[in-house]
Amino acid sequence: MHYHVSKNGSDFNSGTEEQPFLTISKAAYIAKPGDTITVHEGVYREWVSPKSGGTKAQPIVYQAADGENVVITGAEVITDWVRDGDIWKTEIDNQFFGNFNPYNEVLFGDWLFKTDRVLHLGEVYLDGRAMYEQASIEDVRNPKKSETSLEPEFSTFAWYSEVDDHKTTIYANFQGEDPTKGNVEINTRRFCFWPENPGRNYITVRGFTMKQAATQWAPPTAL
Repeated sequence: MHYHVSKNGSDFNSGTEEQPFLTISKAAYIAKPGDTITVHEGVYREWVSPKSGGTKAQPIVYQAADGENVVITGAEVITDWVRDGDIWKTEIDNQFFGNFNPYNEVLFGDWLFKTDRVLHLGEVYLDGRAMYEQASIEDVRNPKKSETSLEPEFSTFAWYSEVDDHKTTIYANFQGEDPTKGNVEINTRRFCFWPENPGRNYITVRGFTMKQAATQWAPPTAL
């Protein structure tokens, strides 16, 4: 079978080119050895976890449509920011994150640069660029430019988060930018494309841009 996925589709469709699915996950749930899933232009905010793998003779192929820009992202747009003095904040119900809250997960690894503060898997993105996590709200209000950063001028775009039993609060300094315009994203998923269960072999994935997954990697964010 050859399935199609489009932002104009529906998961109640049959998955043909004329009646495409809406999500890649729908196609991933029903795909069998030898099937091809072609995904059309757009941003897909989901974790694609194939239910089945292919075989050596009949792999399952996931591909972006020729000449089309297809993005799978682990982030969601957040627009309900409110002023908190000279910075902004947003409060998010922890149920929004399901069973994985990247702002409550600590970044670790022997490859990690030594630091005197705790860093987390979550990030805040302005126009697709990862901002800089700080150690306190005060550091967000008065961020210091990091001359050792890859982008020293952007290093003052800062954020800090607090997580309790019910909500996650993110404080951010957008340096005059208005975050309510829909250009700010936060991490919500651990992966973009990754089989949740082992043994899903012979899967080909090509042509996609995958970004903003909250994995155990140092910035810039890896898949």
